[in-house]
Amino acid sequence: MERKDFHHALTILTDVCIGCSHCMRVCPTEALRVRNGKAVLYENRCIDCGECFKVCPVRAIIIEQDDLRQIFDYKHRVALIPSVFFGQFSDKVTPAAVHDSLIEIGFTDVFEVENSAEMLSHAINRYIASPTAVKPVISSFCPAVVRLIQVKFPALVDNIMLLKPPLDISAVYYRKRLVDAGAKPEEIGIFYITPCAAKIAAIKSPVGEDSSEITGVINMDTMYNQVLKNIRHKSNDSQSATQPFIKGKSLMWSLTNGESGHINGNCLAIDGIDSAIEFLEKLEGEEVTDIDFLEIRSCDEGCAGGVLSYGNRFLTVERMRKRSKQMGTTQTAPISGPGTDMWDLYPYLLQRIPLVEPIKPRNMVKLDEDMAKAMKKMERVQRYMCFLPGIDCGVCGAPTCRALAEDIVQGKAAISDCVFLQKNMEHSRKLHPDHSYRIMERIWGKDRLQKDCNKLQNRNLES
Repeated sequence: MERKDFHHALTILTDVCIGCSHCMRVCPTEALRVRNGKAVLYENRCIDCGECFKVCPVRAIIIEQDDLRQIFDYKHRVALIPSVFFGQFSDKVTPAAVHDSLIEIGFTDVFEVENSAEMLSHAINRYIASPTAVKPVISSFCPAVVRLIQVKFPALVDNIMLLKPPLDISAVYYRKRLVDAGAKPEEIGIFYITPCAAKIAAIKSPVGEDSSEITGVINMDTMYNQVLKNIRHKSNDSQSATQPFIKGKSLMWSLTNGESGHINGNCLAIDGIDSAIEFLEKLEGEEVTDIDFLEIRSCDEGCAGGVLSYGNRFLTVERMRKRSKQMGTTQTAPISGPGTDMWDLYPYLLQRIPLVEPIKPRNMVKLDEDMAKAMKKMERVQRYMCFLPGIDCGVCGAPTCRALAEDIVQGKAAISDCVFLQKNMEHSRKLHPDHSYRIMERIWGKDRLQKDCNKLQNRNLES
């Protein structure tokens, strides 16, 4: 089993958290609990999908990013931008204007991530055709999906494609081009403008790699505001930059059906974390056959629905489709920086597309390091489930009855945390009502059960 801990981009601000349990209820891997009136993260379960971030009513969950001022530590400051970033802006804002704004902010080079998509598609088709490929091959593009499989579907890790996503390949390419042009490696800083938290986590602790070629990450919503502010202060739209040398079809790579459209054979595209889990359960149960390649995205509409995207995902997709049609299959010059075609470096990049190490499963519910003890604890979980009501109400501070049972055997909770069993114990006089009340206070915080007309839900109703 892989020992290196996951890096998590999501952080809970406990002083802001109101313990509403919204995050706990939407987490696809049951990584959240409520204790003492605050959300608590079980890090071994978290896949940084950002579902909790989307539903938090008080913004107590934040997504980290590197300080933008960090780019000035480098002589060559490269902005790696995904195509969805252009789609955040209205049709009145051209890619050229976005490019010039990024240069004004302080970047010396701007490069679109999907430039490497066409090259990667050739590598994927070769990978799928290999007799050693485990079918269906699952795309490694979405890091949240890769982590989901690691922690929730470990039997499927061998299906994950052992090839880098376009982000990593573009970073390798651009660093190589700058070095070939005379830049010193230590003078190059490559910064990715990310639409999601999972990509931050993947950059900080990459799966199948010791380190990432990417220096830092800037959240897309932050950069969108910076760029838009710069553009609004200009009287005329700039046209100094040309479009990137990218085929129109390639810039759709991060969207639903964007990757599978490049792949030979029988392909299927799935988006949305709930749909992904449902399908992976079928795949694990061997209910799915005759599929060569699976494109799975954790966000609806792919990266257009990323939690750090500023724009409406449907409008973003439509803008990207328009841009794709306008560009067609014509390749033009790069937005900025070295103008050498990526295919000139194909042999160099081909050696660096595969992951260095195989992807290994992660144990989401490690009941004990000792296998014999873990098996006994699993039996205890089953016994506790006989007593728990199976209602999954969440009042115990865990998302499901089974999650509570697992917490109990690990010493993180007690069976009396279940409000239904509390009532049974009170009825049989095994638990005093005062003790029952204290249990609820331990989970949901003191004074939580007192009358409060100023609670958030009331304020929202009044507004």
